[in-house]
Amino acid sequence: MPIEPRPSPGPARTLPARRHLPAAAGTGAGGTPVLDVVIPVLDEERDLEPCVRRLHAHLAETFPYAFRITIADNASTDATPLIAAHLAAHLAEVESYRLELRGRGRALREVWSASDAPVLAYMDVDLSTDLNALLPLVAPLISGHSDLAIGSRLARSARVVRGPKREFISRTYNLILRGSLQARFSDAQCGFKAIRRDVAERLLPLVEDTGWFFDTELLVLAERAGLRIHEVPVDWVDDPHSTVHILRTATDDLKGVWRVGRALAVGALPLDRLVRPFGDDPRDRQLAGVPRGLTRQLVGFCVVGALSTLFYLLLYSLFRAGPGPLPALGAQTANAAALLVSAVANTAANRRLTFGVRGRERAVRHQAQGLVVFAIGLALTSGSLAALGAAAGRPSHTTELIVLIAANLAATVLRFLLFRVWVFGEQTAPAREVEQR
Repeated sequence: MPIEPRPSPGPARTLPARRHLPAAAGTGAGGTPVLDVVIPVLDEERDLEPCVRRLHAHLAETFPYAFRITIADNASTDATPLIAAHLAAHLAEVESYRLELRGRGRALREVWSASDAPVLAYMDVDLSTDLNALLPLVAPLISGHSDLAIGSRLARSARVVRGPKREFISRTYNLILRGSLQARFSDAQCGFKAIRRDVAERLLPLVEDTGWFFDTELLVLAERAGLRIHEVPVDWVDDPHSTVHILRTATDDLKGVWRVGRALAVGALPLDRLVRPFGDDPRDRQLAGVPRGLTRQLVGFCVVGALSTLFYLLLYSLFRAGPGPLPALGAQTANAAALLVSAVANTAANRRLTFGVRGRERAVRHQAQGLVVFAIGLALTSGSLAALGAAAGRPSHTTELIVLIAANLAATVLRFLLFRVWVFGEQTAPAREVEQR
């Protein structure tokens, strides 16, 4: 029924660190719902009540578990807060919460962080997505099979009704994500997503965005951490009255892509704290008779080693020939310079690619230890050159390269053992502890 008159809303409530909402009718043991659906709203007095009642009726009729609908008012200036309070007073499974700052990401972060439901979801208030996709969206999360779930308008079997401009922007944006952040999920911005609460507790503190890019950043972090993202093709009809500012949103999203891409490139995100911490993963099981991760590390080390050897030989040849105006260097000096430069690059590549160490923690220490390994390699290769000079007098450049390749092969085997046991050996125990928590 209409709410008349519509006075200004009262003081905003604040969320405690962990919100324990009143038990709704039909809740499970301890009064805790299984699913908490958050609806972020900003000045939605026209659509809020019919959409929430429609969602409530759908869940009451089709959802087999206890549920809650939380209206997150994003600093609305119209009658939205009053309508939300009215719905919360008349529907037992509906709660309302008001924020004084705008931002869809901010609303989701605050309400999700405080919710006690094991599965958290959100959808746009216009209910553009067919509600019949809601149960398929959250079922893998309830069963524990998946960590996050998203509705996809770009999946092959999705049915979408929207204008060509929005279709072009959506597909272009997702192509940008695939090209720049190597994202494999198909639709970042569909307002129809769910996440397990234990996963949200780990991911949300790492998500910086408070606006529309929140979804994308959350998904990129989850994917890089090896979490399972379940996709559901949806039927979706564009809301012609949508208040989303397309150009501003697209600009903010591109800024977010640049920020996250740069953070991933320099290793600024602590993704090592997130890699498979949520239970058993067959990739974590140790094979009989094979040290944990040895096969993968050997493959990675060989690839990095091969590229480093080519890099080293190129540098050695350049230093011996004298690049540009610089004078040619002697064999020992060229060998030391080439080995030093390639060793720094080799340690950085093995740290990230072979042994999976991310972030800046202990990076300087690892490089220092890598230089010690470099010194051992220098002794082997320099000793080989000295022995060659003593035996052959003035050997040809080709002979020098052959001897250096043999010496580097021996140094490579020793380098792998030292990297695995000494330089990056301390990563094994912490990694297991993180994965078991």
